[in-house]
Order: sequence, then C-alpha cells, then structure tokens
Amino acid sequence: MTKLTIETDDNWTREKIKLAINTEAQLLRKTADKILDKIKDFENRHGRLDREDLYGKVDDMELLEWEGEIETLQKVQARLKSLEEIIFEYK
Repeated sequence: MTKLTIETDDNWTREKIKLAINTEAQLLRKTADKILDKIKDFENRHGRLDREDLYGKVDDMELLEWEGEIETLQKVQARLKSLEEIIFEYK
C-alpha cells in the first residue's frame, strides 16, 4: 500500500496535489489502454500464444515489440495501482 501524508493548512495546496495525482493516474490509464490495444492487435493476428509457440512464425522484431509492450504494461499498471491507492485513501 502506498501512503502519502500531507500536512498543510492551505486548502489550495492540498487540492493542487490531489489534482496532480489524479491527472497522472488519468494519463497512466490512457497509456495502459493504448498498450492493451497494441497487445490485442498482435494477439488477434497471431493468436494468444507464448514466445516459444511464436518462434519462427512471427518476425523477430514484432515478437520483441509484443514482449516489450507486455513488460511496459505491467510497469504502467503497477504505477497506476500505486496512485489509485493514494486516491482511494483521500476519498
């Protein structure tokens, strides 16, 4: 769980921090959606297989890109989860 403690009497500052966190979370959601679209497109063309099944059937660069998209998606989702925990705590 991610915990963020902000001590301020300034409501404007508190709201700006909340807005920044919400904006970043929104950007991460959009990024995750775009990555998912790329992964789905690849899997629609080649089937949902693992790397060994695709070896020799798919261009190596395309296979590397698919694997990279999956890895990037995992990182984006982890960052988003962290921010969403902060957002949830403030609701």
